[in-house]
This record gives sequence, C-alpha cells and structure tokens, in this order.
Amino acid sequence: MFVNYAHRGASAYRPENTLISFRYGVELGANGIELDLQQTKDGKIVIFHDDTIDKKCNGTGKIIDYTYEELYNMDFGFWKGEEFRGTKICLFEDFAREFLEKDLTFAIEIKSEDIEKKALDIIYKYKKHDNIYITSFKIGILEKVRLLDKEIKLSWLIDEPINRENINKLLSIQGNQIAPSAKNVTYEGIELARKNGLGVRLWGIENEEIMRKAYPLAPEGMTVNFPDKLKELLGKMNSKTL
Repeated sequence: MFVNYAHRGASAYRPENTLISFRYGVELGANGIELDLQQTKDGKIVIFHDDTIDKKCNGTGKIIDYTYEELYNMDFGFWKGEEFRGTKICLFEDFAREFLEKDLTFAIEIKSEDIEKKALDIIYKYKKHDNIYITSFKIGILEKVRLLDKEIKLSWLIDEPINRENINKLLSIQGNQIAPSAKNVTYEGIELARKNGLGVRLWGIENEEIMRKAYPLAPEGMTVNFPDKLKELLGKMNSKTL
C-alpha cells in the first residue's frame, strides 16, 4: 500500500509539528504521519524540527535551552497566521497517546542524539501495530536504535542518490527503508533498493510538480506538506489503471 505521509502534519495549512497539523493531515486523507523529535532542557521529548525556535515561535534559541514548561508558555502558531495564535508545542507522549493506536504509518525522525531509548519507551507504551519507522539523517542514531530494538523498522534519510554504498550501510544495521530526496531519486535507484529488500520513501516534495514527476518512479511512499493534493493524484492514477 502506498503511504501518503503528512509531513509534520498538514504543514502547508497548519503550524507544523503540532497536534492541529497532525489531525488536519489525517482529515485531508493522509494514511501516514512524519514528525521530528527533540529533547528539552528538563529531558522531555517534544515534537519540533528546526535547529532553533526563532522562525516558528515567539522565542529564540534551541529547544534544549528551555524546559518544557517554558516552551509550553510560548506561541508556536502565530507565524502561520493569526487564527493559529496560541498553538502549543507538542509533547511526543501526547502525540503517541492520540495517534499511535490509529491505522496509520509513522515516520518518526530523531533529531537529537541520546534520546533513542526515551523515544522507544514512549512508542512501546502506546503502539498498537508495527507500522512505525524510526528515521534519521544520522546513521549513528539508527545504529543506537537497532542495538536497543532488534525489530523496529529503520529508515535512513539521505541527501545523495541511492547507491550500492548507502544500501550496504543500511543493510548492515538491518534497516528497512531508504529515504532520498525526490530531486535525487531515479527509477534505477529505487529498483536497486527494492532488489535488496528495502522500501523507498521520498522527501523534499516541495511542490505539486515535483510530486507528479516523482510518483511514477514507484516509491512506496512520499512525505508531503499537502496530503490532500497527493490523495487527489493517487485517485487519478488509480482510476487510470481500472
């Protein structure tokens, strides 16, 4: 089944990586959710992507500079529009409690090192199925996750095209999925991954043109800010094959 991942939720329409963005992504037809994990000063795991909060919040600095309570008192929604003013940062546990039981596929990107066990403990507490990928650009993080859990799915985010070297590196830690940028992917690369038992998820779908060009290459999923538009494309393509 092709997975339409809502990238940080329906981030084209709602403040990214917030509960309202994740809920809206599902409402728009996503059957997967992508999100990012970081750790606060007091050791809480929260959902946030950027290195600093400056552009997506009314504060400055890094997530690790603040306690969860301090971050909770900041505004993580006003930058997207006045109607979102007052939106709160999301604890991973709150997300997990609400979403991990749903029939969705999850791409959970670990941005901060040394939070692997905390993230896994929360996942174990709430997960109802195995449609969960731990993802990272850092192979070292995935290696740590594999040492902690021999079964959970691993997805390696890469900037370069799929090649024999990165496939072998992922296979060495019993990885499951390789995730290149849509701008760097080729049909040959996807076929090479598939022949080695790996799935392929594409990221960097910045607009509909990239989405339309990438879909025919036959990845198993794409991470998009606008899951409604990908759902519409899937509907059109499926109707052509009937």
